[in-house]
Amino acid sequence: MEALECIKTRRSIRKFKNQAIEHETLKAVIEAASMAPSWKNSQVPRYNVVENSDIKNDIAENGTLGFAHNKEIISGAPALVVVSVIGNRCGYEKDGSFTTSKEDRWEMFDAGIACQTFCLAAHDMGIGSVILGIFDEEAIAKSISLPEGEKVAALIAIGYPDQQCEAPKRKTVDDLLRII
Repeated sequence: MEALECIKTRRSIRKFKNQAIEHETLKAVIEAASMAPSWKNSQVPRYNVVENSDIKNDIAENGTLGFAHNKEIISGAPALVVVSVIGNRCGYEKDGSFTTSKEDRWEMFDAGIACQTFCLAAHDMGIGSVILGIFDEEAIAKSISLPEGEKVAALIAIGYPDQQCEAPKRKTVDDLLRII
């Protein structure tokens, strides 16, 4: 798939077929996602793929802050990717000071780039995805025994799509662009 076609046709998929994703395919998606740029090439995002239904259900029940829609999506997905970041690296200089006024918030910027790259690579390989942002970071970290020093940045439900989604209306270039 050409890059622009991939960008223009990728949709958030919330319903999945009951079909596991082969580990070689997951590795190929993560290899592509590893090419996402990061603060001073710090490469802090990590991909924790949860296939175990007990752990996935624990996250759905206890890690969604009561948001029923996310609970339903997680429960219906063959896998859940818990994207984490290694803390205290992005935005820092070697002496521990911050380079910019964004301080350590660069790690979420890097996580966002990594998530989008992951979802585009997955789409290119026929895998649907949706990035979920309403979650209990501490409960999820506990559920997956997240390594010390890492923080949960996002959840991505993934699987083979069991729905077709049309593109929602987008703002025009004139609405988005300002040339100075």
